[in-house]
Amino acid sequence: MEDNKNKKNLVIDENTSLFKLGWPIFAQVVLSLCIGYVDSMMLSHYNEDAVGGIGNANSVLSLLTLAFTVISSATGVMVAQYLGAKKKKELNRIYTLSVSFNLAVSLVISLILFVFAGPILRMMKVNAAMYPYAMDYIRILGGFLFLQALFDSFSQIFRSNGMTKVGMLISLAINILNIGGNWLFLYGPLSYLELGVKGVAISSVVSRAVALCAGIIYFKVAVDGDISLKYLKPFPAHMLKKLLMLGLPTAGENISYNMSQFVVTTIVNVIGPVAVNTKIYANILCNFAFMYSLSAAMATSIVVGHAVGAGKYDFAKKRVLKTSASAMTVAVSMAVLGFLLSDITFGTFTRNPEILKLASKIMFIQIFLEIGRTLNLVILNAMRASGDVKFPTILGIASNWGITVVFAALLGLVFRLGLIGVWIALAMDEIVRGIIALIRWRQGKWMNKRVVTEDR
Repeated sequence: MEDNKNKKNLVIDENTSLFKLGWPIFAQVVLSLCIGYVDSMMLSHYNEDAVGGIGNANSVLSLLTLAFTVISSATGVMVAQYLGAKKKKELNRIYTLSVSFNLAVSLVISLILFVFAGPILRMMKVNAAMYPYAMDYIRILGGFLFLQALFDSFSQIFRSNGMTKVGMLISLAINILNIGGNWLFLYGPLSYLELGVKGVAISSVVSRAVALCAGIIYFKVAVDGDISLKYLKPFPAHMLKKLLMLGLPTAGENISYNMSQFVVTTIVNVIGPVAVNTKIYANILCNFAFMYSLSAAMATSIVVGHAVGAGKYDFAKKRVLKTSASAMTVAVSMAVLGFLLSDITFGTFTRNPEILKLASKIMFIQIFLEIGRTLNLVILNAMRASGDVKFPTILGIASNWGITVVFAALLGLVFRLGLIGVWIALAMDEIVRGIIALIRWRQGKWMNKRVVTEDR
């Protein structure tokens, strides 16, 4: 019998400080983003074609890795609600199913990437100079996707238990490892191997392996729960069905979004190399404008999950509206700052005058984009945490394809606005979805979606 006296499930209720939950998530988001950004920044001084290569590769990886968010996203919802309802009996089955399912799915995805990486990149019309770098990056990182898949499961478990500092500390460690590894292969003692992008990919794989090991150890030491094959005997088909019913709509929305972004990336590739690199650098810098919103949304979704599990709907409704207002203020302020400092920030990546001129216009449009994106992040994450997972999926699919893809093609290619037209389409998508999400949340139709009420 495992000794659980030093393990615990944290109590999360209306007295829980959102700042206490949110600031470690904010730090983790920053650090997680930095892994890809450091790769791009360090490679930008090594080979600019390599930056475009890994940018295209990451578009593919981001799309396919969403397959294992089916269970990890549902895990977060169920763990939070079961803890809020003080029903802990099934948690070990949820933990074990999450880890086992993600391992199986990620191994299949790795095989797909290894076999079909070439055809996928050719379909994206990746520039010939960028193609070999994209191939190297996909095959190495893709071959070890199971590391990320498993860590995602543990990360969701930690967050739903209120242990948000764990992800932050692990992210800090792997960032240090990643930077050190990149330096070794690009500029340090191992630069003589001339691995370039391959070395950067290897560094990322090693960092993820360390993160997974740390996650497993912390789970064993600190979480009041267990992961073992014994919880799959007899196989809990009812629990897997419940996880899939929660996870598939959420994953469907994410997959739709990333597929639409896949099409957008193809459109940008057609526009030209300047647009490609501007988009990559802009994505890096624009992400910093919404990090507060994302961390606030994640922290709020934890509180909402526990509140809905406990039947405290009025508190959940008010908490989300309050968070939306504060997060929007911060995100828009950061977007304005990003626009004002665009010459300086983009100058850290490139001295190309065409990119710098285009970047300033993109960052201005980004101010309006952040208004809608903040509402989407906070409200739609809260809906999922409450168990209302179908509506965000329907809304996301309709908006991603009906607005982003259609208007990106029209404005970017037909009306020849280039990347500016693409960014206008992205802003339109976020604003329309944000307004609809706000109306839905105020109506309260999410209040009858609680997961734990289905248990007998």
